[in-house]
Amino acid sequence: MTTTAARRERQREQLIDAAERAIAAKGLAGLKARELAQEIGCSLGAIYNLVADMDELVLRVGSRTLARLDAALSAASPPASSQEQATDALVAVALAYCAFARDNLQLWRMLFEHRMAEGSVVPDWAVSEQMTMFRHILQPLGILVPERSEEDRNLLGRTLFSAVHGVVAIGLEEKLIAVPRRELDRQIEGLVRLACRGLATDP
Repeated sequence: MTTTAARRERQREQLIDAAERAIAAKGLAGLKARELAQEIGCSLGAIYNLVADMDELVLRVGSRTLARLDAALSAASPPASSQEQATDALVAVALAYCAFARDNLQLWRMLFEHRMAEGSVVPDWAVSEQMTMFRHILQPLGILVPERSEEDRNLLGRTLFSAVHGVVAIGLEEKLIAVPRRELDRQIEGLVRLACRGLATDP
């Protein structure tokens, strides 16, 4: 790598670092290109020599966030080999997901709040990173409902994720209908175990 390319890569990492700090502190609304440029010591226009646009910058921060979430989910639950272990694994993954969201609230929200500019599409690398996360659900489901087709398990995985995500999102927002934070983990575990029990007994 040439000196110029290495310097550009360092500055690009500094830009992503600064964006990550800004979002962690104030959410997506706190991400201001001019402030980022001042923080890393470059002109406003120079930012767009480092990333294509602000969408890419958010996606790069999202990539880091997903990598940390993936590590947290991986650490939470070893591979399962029985239906009981599969249920325990899904509970552990759901609780780890809630804990990550609670501890990284603004960065976690960013993953779902960000919208690409009109006419833009999420690049393949970002879609691939997002879809990879579902293996933490699909592996236990493969043991829990081995007779289901892959397509069916994919749909079940998305449905189970949506249910847990909804409880977490509303709970952490502390809306009127939210489960109180002190009860959140217990209710999430109950929800996942109930869903698994239903799947295991469904003919």
